[in-house]
Amino acid sequence: MSLNEPVAIVVMGVSGSGKTSVGELLAGRLGCAFVEGDQLHPAANVAKMEKGIPLTDDDRWPWLDLIGAELAGARERNEGIVLSCSALKKAYRDRLRQASAGTLYFVFLTGDRKVLEERMGARTGHFMPASLLQSQLATLESPEGEAGVVTVDIDADLNGIVDKAFDALAKLW
Repeated sequence: MSLNEPVAIVVMGVSGSGKTSVGELLAGRLGCAFVEGDQLHPAANVAKMEKGIPLTDDDRWPWLDLIGAELAGARERNEGIVLSCSALKKAYRDRLRQASAGTLYFVFLTGDRKVLEERMGARTGHFMPASLLQSQLATLESPEGEAGVVTVDIDADLNGIVDKAFDALAKLW
């Protein structure tokens, strides 16, 4: 792997796709920090989601700005970062690209709706109810074909998913 600058990666996809698990393991392999994007949500956003109310663009902009600030801060410190964020729309990804002030890579985790539903149903302690999966799928604008994006199917074990993501990213470096 040969990088000219510390890597900045957003692991993206709908709820239940494994953003946190993949992001943590990928960051470990790269020897850089991992930031859980859901922890940056304003309290009002979390409260809406806990009630099963989908977020609007107006709800998401301040959250995306906080994520962008994390990316920019890592860049300013000359540190690598892997961050999880649904980044469902192209406008959201473009906002993150602009905020990062450098090359930003995306790992798009995609999978069958049934797999996503099973994963969401099996997890505990998360504020995002499975009932919001449909609204996320409806909002998702596929990033496939955008620069710096690699797509990884989630129908594999965690190490296999991370291996595929790492290998695909390495081809971009």
